[in-house]
Amino acid sequence: MIKQPQPLPESHPLSRIRQFFQHGDLLWRAILVLISILVLALMLSIGWMLWQSSSNARTIFGLSFLLPTTDASWDPVNNLFQAWPFIYGTLLTSLVALLLALPVSLGIAIFLAELCPDWLRTPLNWLVELLAAVPSVVYGLWGLFVFLPMVVAPLGTNLAAVFGQIPLFAGPVTSSGASRLGAALVLSVMIIPTIAAISRDVLLAIPNSQREASLALGSTQWETIWQVLIPYGLSGILGAVILGLGRALGETMAVTMVIGNSIETSASLLRPGYTMASIIANEFAEAVTQLHSEALIEVGFVLFVMTLLLNMLARFLVWRVASRTPQEARV
Repeated sequence: MIKQPQPLPESHPLSRIRQFFQHGDLLWRAILVLISILVLALMLSIGWMLWQSSSNARTIFGLSFLLPTTDASWDPVNNLFQAWPFIYGTLLTSLVALLLALPVSLGIAIFLAELCPDWLRTPLNWLVELLAAVPSVVYGLWGLFVFLPMVVAPLGTNLAAVFGQIPLFAGPVTSSGASRLGAALVLSVMIIPTIAAISRDVLLAIPNSQREASLALGSTQWETIWQVLIPYGLSGILGAVILGLGRALGETMAVTMVIGNSIETSASLLRPGYTMASIIANEFAEAVTQLHSEALIEVGFVLFVMTLLLNMLARFLVWRVASRTPQEARV
């Protein structure tokens, strides 16, 4: 007779290892913790690399590298570097793009989720998702040869004629239309599909019982959308806005092609300028001195920190919105 192998006692190390791998939840949890640690380590390593590689520039320029001044300059020939014009250009173009894109994106999302006929919904969904997948260089080419001369140049001329006394709209506008305004408008077109697609999914995830309850109480369809559905999915919509803002802040190629690439201290939206991403893309390969390279790396570090802080602030806002919303209403 063949003797059956005796099972290992539970206290045996091999038995504990076997139980660990047979318990799917524990293994899955360990993998998720490891991946989370790797993501955090990657983020910290990127920040540390940028910090170390820009040490000389930080030592030489200090806080004056970041402070807003009227005579801020970027002169590689004389080793004078100040990043404020690029920080201003990045914030201005991104915020203007977000302000322009948000109402359009929300309108598209509401139409696709609530008002669109069934036969039209699928083709429009495909188009929105297709626009989100278009490479940024294609947007840049379209903006450079079509959008700037046909839309931005006449729009900028009219804005300067009407609001030229305001520093934000001071002219003149270049004949090509290349300006911060052009970059902001192209960015708004680029982030509309992202915000619209995610907001649409948020609205579609809201249970139909919310719509039915609102309509049963006598609300119109518009009142149901504005007073019930949007507050219900506000945290998800805010998350979509965060993703759109993140793309606007880090966009490089399209912005480089339409912003004009001019080192100006003008505060005007209608004048050419630079963003932090575009100055790095334009000059890093051509930097001839170590200090020039380190100044560009410090610009990248500032962009890294700015993006991180804005995302932390946005996550805090999402948490505040979610904490004021009933548990069952969180999407």
